[in-house]
Amino acid sequence: MDKRDMLLEFICQDVISFIIEDEDVDMEEAMDRFYRSKTFSHLQEKENELYRESAGYIYNMYQEECA
Repeated sequence: MDKRDMLLEFICQDVISFIIEDEDVDMEEAMDRFYRSKTFSHLQEKENELYRESAGYIYNMYQEECA
């Protein structure tokens, strides 16, 4: 696992925790919501380096997408 993959893993864990807390859903539902989002798709793209942003920033993107 390279540094990018580790950063992605940490960001995803944090964002999923935020979803659980804010949307009052269980972990499976939170994971499903995030992994199906456009935000997650953008996070996977290496060239945009979105993985360098904070989990809070990524979560805000996710919230805007869902609004």
